[in-house]
Amino acid sequence: MDMMKQFSLEGKVALITGAAYGIGFAIAEAYAACGAKIAFNCRGEKHMEEALKAYAEKGIDAHGYFCDVTNEEDVVKMVADIEKELGTIDILVNNAGIIKRIPMIEMEAKDFRQVIDIDLTAPFIVSKAVIPGMIKKGHGKIINICSMMSELGRETVSAYAAAKGGLKRPSPPTRRPRAV
Repeated sequence: MDMMKQFSLEGKVALITGAAYGIGFAIAEAYAACGAKIAFNCRGEKHMEEALKAYAEKGIDAHGYFCDVTNEEDVVKMVADIEKELGTIDILVNNAGIIKRIPMIEMEAKDFRQVIDIDLTAPFIVSKAVIPGMIKKGHGKIINICSMMSELGRETVSAYAAAKGGLKRPSPPTRRPRAV
């Protein structure tokens, strides 16, 4: 059986944040190959132009939206626009993220807050905006992109490790066998 048919996303609407390039672009490309309608966000005009060109070169009809995922009003507008143009979002991939490689003792609080805002607060904001549509539809998937840094930290990525650690779903507790 064809692998893509096994994972059919035909008719599904997928929003992948930060999918102008990199991991987000690769996720969007795979979802499109499985039949999903692709929506993504960008904050800048140059990145949007480059992304739309890259999607077109791959034969993907992706829909780009200008949106700062840390701004709740922007996100609510983007979700409303996607729902109007493509339909209710079935899949959200919270992929947008940044990293600032600065030793913690040298990092300013504003830099720490920026990483936390984009990598941890934005997934909350975007999830909050898409959940009502998913509830109304009766289904939906939210995927948060984490990192090995959610498990361990390094001196130069304290903010990133904190954000990804906050985003990661904790492992379920291990069950101990009962004594008979």
